[in-house]
Amino acid sequence: MAQPVVFKNGVTLSLDSLRIILPAVVADASLYLTTALHGLTFDRDYLTLAALVAALCVLMIRLSPADPGQIHAAWAARAINVVSIFARWGMLIAALLAIGYVSKVSATYSRRVVLTWAIVTPVLLVLASLLLNQLTSRVLAYPANARRIVFAGVNDVSKLLADRLQQNPNLGMLVEGYFDDRSVDRLGANGGQPLLGRLPDLVPYLKEHLVDIIVIALPIRHIQRVVDLVDDLRDTTASIYYAPDIFVFDLIQARTLEIAGMPVIAMCETPFSGYRGLSKRVLDIACCVALLPVLIPVMLGIAALVWASSPGPVIFRQRRYGLDGRQIIVYKFRTMTVIEDGSQVTQVTRDDARVTPIGRVLRRYSLDELPQLINVLQGRMSLVGPRPHAVAHNEQYRKLVKGYMLRHKVFPGITGLAQINGCRGETAKIEQMEARVEYDLQYLRHWSLFLDVEILVTTAFQLLRGRQRAY
Repeated sequence: MAQPVVFKNGVTLSLDSLRIILPAVVADASLYLTTALHGLTFDRDYLTLAALVAALCVLMIRLSPADPGQIHAAWAARAINVVSIFARWGMLIAALLAIGYVSKVSATYSRRVVLTWAIVTPVLLVLASLLLNQLTSRVLAYPANARRIVFAGVNDVSKLLADRLQQNPNLGMLVEGYFDDRSVDRLGANGGQPLLGRLPDLVPYLKEHLVDIIVIALPIRHIQRVVDLVDDLRDTTASIYYAPDIFVFDLIQARTLEIAGMPVIAMCETPFSGYRGLSKRVLDIACCVALLPVLIPVMLGIAALVWASSPGPVIFRQRRYGLDGRQIIVYKFRTMTVIEDGSQVTQVTRDDARVTPIGRVLRRYSLDELPQLINVLQGRMSLVGPRPHAVAHNEQYRKLVKGYMLRHKVFPGITGLAQINGCRGETAKIEQMEARVEYDLQYLRHWSLFLDVEILVTTAFQLLRGRQRAY
């Protein structure tokens, strides 16, 4: 829920209340105008409908506030807002139809009016939401309306937050400076923000200056100092926030959230929670459905060649680790004269005698991986993600490479960030596996749907140019 914004001139504007009321106003105004445009009188029946619509709008529709702190995902936030408005409007119309059916008053209203109104209103709601966010941003951008903020502690967290506040004046926060026990010489550059004093100087400063927000940015290891500082700040009306320095850890998808009403900090989490996981799954299925009609004849031809070239099964099934380290069966066209899936799996080397002639061609152009499209449709793999390794190799490298098992926070992929950066084939040296794992962890840290698309397109171009070849 959005918090009320208190301006320096004493005028209080509750954005949350406005976002609750505005949909009802827009919907009723739209109903009135639609009725007038159709040449009908806005009589008692339409007044009753307007009252019912206003009540349902208050209950079901709330315009989402802009989140200027997520500038890099602004397009996604707007898209989600639009989808949310249309979805909630659809539920409101369904509720109206149900009420009309039960009360048997549907025939009272013009179908043309209701249909036009039902189509036009969600568009007006989207426009109202955009205009409200623009207005809010402009009002908050005025320096006189800004809430003044100071930081207790200078570190990467406080510097980064201060920089973002400076870059986004529509957040309505003005950074005054820092308090830290270290000298300016030891602290170095503070992004242009002054050092206002030592930590013991913070409370006296608050008594002489109007400060709205205090952000305590002391390291987690100094938690007792945080407790003491909060105790010293009890005699102030400023809002107090704690921004722990969690950059001392190797973070994967770090964010704050609530579990059963309790605030927690995610320090190592999958990037595919909620709608993000759904969007990735939709991309996987859409690509598979588009590719399979073209690839099925190719796969049937490859299967015939594998069957005719050497004895053994056409499809090689091997145990590998999937999401959360659970074992899955991965499919490949058989390219070797041996089938290894035990405690010892020997990696393929250049000019390996175990590779069949047709297998050498398949591996050269990665055609042996095509059956893994079935793994993707089964929900065991994704088109893009860290490549799954044989169970035997997993057990070997998890003891040698730091963070190796973090790769399994996501579905394994047919291709990945490591592969388009040349990390393919044999890992004869531990450094080769470390480089592959580092790319995989970068993928987890920076995942986006656009990154998946970029990797898929790059993989296709590299295959066409012969840069993705393996032996």
